[in-house]
Amino acid sequence: MEDSTVLYSAISAFLLFLSFKFFFKSRASHINLPPSPRSIPILGHLHLIKPPIHRAFLNLSKKYGPIVSLKFGCQLVVMVSSPSAVEECFTKNDIVLANRPQLLMGKHLGYNYTNMVNSSYGDHWRNLRRISAIEIFSSARLNMFVDVRKDEIMRLLKKLSRNSFQDFAKVEVKLTISDLTFNNIIRMVAGKRYYGEDVGDEREARQFRELIGEVFEHSGATNPGDFVPILNWINRNYERKVKRLGETMDRRLQKMIDEIRSKQQGNTMIHRLLSLQQSQPQYYTDQIIKGLILVLVLAGTDTTAATLEWALSALLNNPDVLKKARDELDAEVGQENLIDEPHLTKLPYLQNIISETFRLYPVAPLLVPHLASNDCTIGEHNVPRNTMVLINAWAIQRDPNLWDDPLVFKPERFENGETESYKFMPFGLGRRACPGESLALRVVGLTLGSLIQCFDWKRVGKEEIDMTEKNGATMPKAQPLVAMCKARPIISKVIPEAIKNV
Repeated sequence: MEDSTVLYSAISAFLLFLSFKFFFKSRASHINLPPSPRSIPILGHLHLIKPPIHRAFLNLSKKYGPIVSLKFGCQLVVMVSSPSAVEECFTKNDIVLANRPQLLMGKHLGYNYTNMVNSSYGDHWRNLRRISAIEIFSSARLNMFVDVRKDEIMRLLKKLSRNSFQDFAKVEVKLTISDLTFNNIIRMVAGKRYYGEDVGDEREARQFRELIGEVFEHSGATNPGDFVPILNWINRNYERKVKRLGETMDRRLQKMIDEIRSKQQGNTMIHRLLSLQQSQPQYYTDQIIKGLILVLVLAGTDTTAATLEWALSALLNNPDVLKKARDELDAEVGQENLIDEPHLTKLPYLQNIISETFRLYPVAPLLVPHLASNDCTIGEHNVPRNTMVLINAWAIQRDPNLWDDPLVFKPERFENGETESYKFMPFGLGRRACPGESLALRVVGLTLGSLIQCFDWKRVGKEEIDMTEKNGATMPKAQPLVAMCKARPIISKVIPEAIKNV
C-alpha cells in the first residue's frame, strides 16, 4: 500500500512539474500568438474540442476571432477560418507549412510517415508527388480507365432498374454507391472487382470495406494521446488498435501486389509501379508501392461515395434544383444516349450542383493538418516552428460574410464565378493539395449525371432529408440516405435487358 502511495505521489508531482514547465515556457517563448481561450494544465484546450470538431472550432472563432491559438496538450495549434489568413498560409508560407504533424496514424498506417499524405516536405515527398502526377492522376492514365468507370456506372444503373422499372423502389444510397466507388478504384489499382454478383470472395470484400471504415474513424487529429503522450502510456488501446489496423491493411495490400506480380502481364496501376520497381528496385520498394495504393484507395472511395450521398440528399430537399438539372441533361444529352465524360463540360448546372455540394458538405471539413517547419506569421500573429496549423474549410465555406444565404443550397451562386481560392477549397490548397481532384470530378460528375438522367427520385416520406453530419474524417451523414427511385424511359434504350426482367 505504501509503495502504491509513493508511486501515485511521484506521478502527480511529475505531472505538476510538467504543467508548470510548459506553462512558463510557452509564456516566455511564444510572444504575440493569436488569441486563445483559457487552458487547463496538461490537457491545454483539449477539453474544449467536442465532436464534430469543425463546429467546435467555429464556435471558438466566433468568440476569439478567425485566427485562434490552442494547446493540444504540449502541441501548439493555430486554427484558421478566414480567407485572408488562408491566403497567407498557402502563398508566402506555403513551403513553411508544407510539413505534416507526426501522428500515430501516420506511423502505423502511413508506413512510418513515408507515404504521400504523411511524409515530410522534401525530396522524398516531391518524388512521390511526381510519380502520382505521371503514373496515377495524369490525363493519359485516367483516360486509360474510362471504360472501367463507364462499366461500373452501367452496373449501378442495372442494379437500380431491376426493381424500379414500373414503380418507385426504395434504395439505400450510400451502400449502393459505395460498391461503385470501391470497384472503380480497385479495378484501376489491381484489375478486379470487389463487390457485386461476379466477384469471388464476398467475405474478403466486406472485411476490406470495414477496414477502410475503421481507418476513417481513427483519422485526423482526434487522438488526445498524440498530444499528451502520457495518455498513450496509461491507455494503450488506441495505439494497439491503430497498429492492428496498419498490419491488417499492409497484409491486404501486399496480397494485391503479390497477385499482380504473379500475373506479370496487365495494365493496372500496380503493374506500372512494378515495372518501375524493376528498373529502380532500391526506391520503388513494395512499401512505397503499398503507400501509394493506400492513399489512392482511401482518397478515392469513401470520400466520393459521401459526396454523392450529400449531393442526392440536397437535390431531394430541393426538387426545383433536381428538375433543372434533369432538364439540362435532357436538352444536352437527350433520352437516347447515356451521359459520357465528354458531356460534363457542356453541363454547367450539373457542375454548379457539384460545387455547391462541395461547399456545404466538404468531405474534408478540416484540411489535412499542416506543420510549420520554421517560424512564420499569419495575420500579424507569430506562429512558432512546429506549430500545427488547421484550416476550417467547412466554416469558411459557410461564412455569411463571404457567401449570400450561406446555408441555402443554391447552385446558381457559382454562375457568378464564386469559386475563387481561399473561400472555396474542397481539395485543399497549395503544394500539398489533393492531387486526385480530376479523378474525383470525373467520377462524381458522371455518376450523379447518370442517376439524374436515368431515374426519377423522391423522398421516402414528406419530411425533408436530415442533413445533420456525423463526426468523422470524411464528414458522413448522421442518417444514411434512403430514397425512392423509378427508372425513366431511357433505361429501356441504354439497358435493353432491363425490360426482360419486368
